[in-house]
Amino acid sequence: MDLAYSAEHQAFRDEVRSFLKSHKDQAPKPGERSSAAAQSWQKLLIEHGYAARTVPREYGGAGQQPDILKSHILAEEFTFAKVPPGHSGDNRIVPVLLEMGSEAQKQRFIGPTIRGEMLWCQGYSEPGSGSDLASLQTKAHVDGDDFVINGQKIWTSGAKTAHMMFCLVRTEPDAPKHQGISYLLIPMGTPGMDVRPLKQMTGDSQFNEGFFTDCRVPTTEIVGARGEGWYVANATLKHERGGLGDPNQAESRFHAILELMKSETIDGRRLIDIPAFRDRAMALQARILAMKFNGMRVLSHDIKGEEPGLPRWIVKLQGCELNHQAAGLAIDALGELGILYDDSPYLRDHGMWQHRYMLDLGLIIGGGTAQIQKNIIGERALGLPKEPKFEKQI
Repeated sequence: MDLAYSAEHQAFRDEVRSFLKSHKDQAPKPGERSSAAAQSWQKLLIEHGYAARTVPREYGGAGQQPDILKSHILAEEFTFAKVPPGHSGDNRIVPVLLEMGSEAQKQRFIGPTIRGEMLWCQGYSEPGSGSDLASLQTKAHVDGDDFVINGQKIWTSGAKTAHMMFCLVRTEPDAPKHQGISYLLIPMGTPGMDVRPLKQMTGDSQFNEGFFTDCRVPTTEIVGARGEGWYVANATLKHERGGLGDPNQAESRFHAILELMKSETIDGRRLIDIPAFRDRAMALQARILAMKFNGMRVLSHDIKGEEPGLPRWIVKLQGCELNHQAAGLAIDALGELGILYDDSPYLRDHGMWQHRYMLDLGLIIGGGTAQIQKNIIGERALGLPKEPKFEKQI
């Protein structure tokens, strides 16, 4: 990996800094996914080639050539400026549609998604199919020009605000469980679909459960062929896990924690000046930098069309655990204020760190638990033998 900056890349960094200095006041507030401000900001970033960089122009993207150093410069400058970075839309569905979707699906979905006009949710987990996702039981049969869907999904993030769902259903009941699944695109609010929020320990309801009762979706809304959904689903999970372990987000949060440690005091001393807290921050910074360079290694392989192997498999496990530990440092830095919730007048940052601490704990489970990730790393990346399975004694 060559990280030397050419004159071209130095000029690009200067260009990005100038842009941020002139336009950062137009950036949306954190957490605004679909507001007018967020959509306007995303459109501006695409126009300048800072978002949806490699998405072809015919689908609404910037149409830029992959460049690992420019991607690194963008992430670094947006992080230092404390400005929300651009994105390529939903980091799970857009790459999958570009790789496997029909031309009609690309034209219909990619543009609105990368502009933030169309939000997606993922219909994977079921009450009896979490870690063993391939055992899912939501079924769909063909009736005329439609798939007719019946079943239940759970832990569906953002289903109440999403416009579309990409969903796994069993269309080939007699096939082996990994070969009988199809990947469907379903508009939210389709008759026969019922979404109900689930209350979380954060107090929010970001997760939902969904019920399908004779829900009809055109047979054209399938990605790939019937029975090939497991292959499409794994491609989606690859991108999802990468997003959950995004090193740029981790670095941005780390800088926010440093600012917190500079403002919070114990007996008149700033926390950043207290060795025990400073040592924790330094250890955390070292791990975030390691995570950052591993992310660049994954990106290098992707640009070359290579499969990274182990570097990709560790991203989700490393990222989610590290984010939770970072939020834990912020909670400790707040002292007794770190246990406050709701509308306390002493709440710092609107309770962001309390929320992140609880949410990040959940993300160690979501998207594949830490234990499952370790099994994947051991078996697929390191070639270790699978855990023995013993026959049940009757």
